[in-house]
Amino acid sequence: MIIIGEKINGTIPKVGKAIEERDEAYIRDLAIKQAEAGAHYIDVCAGVAPEQEEEVLLWLMDIVQDAVDTPLCIDSPNPRMIEKVFSRAKKPGIVNSVSAEGDKMEVLYPLIQGTEWQVIALTCDNKGIPSDVDTRVNIARQMIDEAAKYDITPDRIHIDPLVMALSADNQSMIKFLETLKRVKELYPTVKITSGLSNISFSMPLRRVINQHFFCLAIYAGMDSAIMDPLNRHMMATLLATQALLGRDRYCRNFSNAYRKGIIGPKLEERKKK
Repeated sequence: MIIIGEKINGTIPKVGKAIEERDEAYIRDLAIKQAEAGAHYIDVCAGVAPEQEEEVLLWLMDIVQDAVDTPLCIDSPNPRMIEKVFSRAKKPGIVNSVSAEGDKMEVLYPLIQGTEWQVIALTCDNKGIPSDVDTRVNIARQMIDEAAKYDITPDRIHIDPLVMALSADNQSMIKFLETLKRVKELYPTVKITSGLSNISFSMPLRRVINQHFFCLAIYAGMDSAIMDPLNRHMMATLLATQALLGRDRYCRNFSNAYRKGIIGPKLEERKKK
């Protein structure tokens, strides 16, 4: 499972405050902690007004790249903003994100053509997020086929089927899994990704819903997740599921994560006992 650390996002109140105060130490610490917890990529999202976004994104990118060797996931709803800051990245990472909206593919695909960069592709278009599986699959096909024109192979694409809130659509999880299955049947090497919290919006016990969604999605074949690697419950769910599915030889990853204090009671709590 590819972990895309989601913590450095200006829409998170504490991160937004750190950006406003230009608290470099706070951002640096978040980057280091996510990398140590197992993040394969560090997402950087400014989450500020458009006129500030370029300056803030570059500031975040510089801090994270100075703090860790973990590659970036450059995150902006504006493809031309990603285009502006792209050259500041020191190594190939992930562009977050493309969709069938507007000219996003025309802007971002040429940007990563001939590189090792990957891209997250959202199954939405100018009409918004479709409620049915067929349309989501067709949008995924459109984006993957268009990417091929730029020599971007399916294995470099993370399709996000955009799981909706279960409270609004009781078939949300079923639709997500069906979209995953059908896209992978068409393109076996494509990756499937998702954020993990939309599914539980406006529900009680959100953590429980998120954990079970994560477990089922991993079992169904989800390849990457935009998640908080510092969330011990989610990391425990990930590692336990992988062990149960026979993907963790002798359960070494699970045991090592426990010993390091990434899952289970924190080390200082164990010492008190």
